[in-house]
Amino acid sequence: MLKLPRTLRLDPSDSVVFLAPAAPGEWAVPGAFAFWGEDPEAMAGKRRQEFRAGWLGLASFGWSTLVEVVEASATEQAAAVSALAEHIKAAHGAPTLAMAIAAAEDEMQFAAELCADHAPGTVLALARSLEGGEVKERFRSLHRRETAPVFAIVEDDDVPAEAVDLRSLPDA
Repeated sequence: MLKLPRTLRLDPSDSVVFLAPAAPGEWAVPGAFAFWGEDPEAMAGKRRQEFRAGWLGLASFGWSTLVEVVEASATEQAAAVSALAEHIKAAHGAPTLAMAIAAAEDEMQFAAELCADHAPGTVLALARSLEGGEVKERFRSLHRRETAPVFAIVEDDDVPAEAVDLRSLPDA
């Protein structure tokens, strides 16, 4: 089965930093083509943030900071390509639907290649920049760390119950 990126929202920050945040669970592509014809150095605010760190969701055509690698059926992939092709034609002026489909297939293939070597559930982030007049994209995988909790309550039978009177602690 093919693996593709799907938008992931761990906190509400995408709603704050992007003009149009993607909903969680949308198929996604890196989407650098969405900035074609714009000068990244002239971008400001939320548009600049979309350029710097956004994955393009394929339902809302909004942006997501993170994606998760997910297995996708051929039917799901075909629907994502179709939605992207329609968007490329309508929003980015592809001369024909056939050309838009070819561009969408290329973008989806690139997204699949980014996911190919990662296990389902792997979280991916991107950093996009302008270097020497060219747009550069760097991708990284984020892995969950198995760490000890910051604090824990541990019962200790050797400490008498009256040793700490919680009523005497100041209110926070």
